[in-house]
Amino acid sequence: MRHLKRTAKLGRTGSHRNAMLANLVCSLIKHKRVTTTLAKAKAARSVAEKMVTLGKHGTIHDRRLAAARLHQEDAVKILFTEIAPTQKERHGGYTRIVKLHQRSGDAAQLAILEWVDVPVTPAEPEPEAKPEKAKAKEPATAEAAKA
Repeated sequence: MRHLKRTAKLGRTGSHRNAMLANLVCSLIKHKRVTTTLAKAKAARSVAEKMVTLGKHGTIHDRRLAAARLHQEDAVKILFTEIAPTQKERHGGYTRIVKLHQRSGDAAQLAILEWVDVPVTPAEPEPEAKPEKAKAKEPATAEAAKA
């Protein structure tokens, strides 16, 4: 019988599953939104919401518990300084899951896992990188023209 066993195993060992969920939550903290499978999003949601609850308390003990679970100090710092203060007035339900299409390779249901009250800023491509490549090509053509 599976009474009181509600952990989604996701086809992995316990240590692999914990590491994967920790990495997924760290990516959620850093990027404010992740696209993954629906099963992984549902499993990561509980971990993320528990980390926000630790962040709302804000003690050094809670910071150490979050660092022990996530294994990334920079993600813990972002969690405690940026995400937890925006969720201060909420009593749970810090994340949302938006279902997407099925992946064409294995027909897995995809989903977006994101914070409810944290605004997502879209990543902009750096326009400075492209002219540098063009400048690097110009001297090569000038040398070829001289020769």
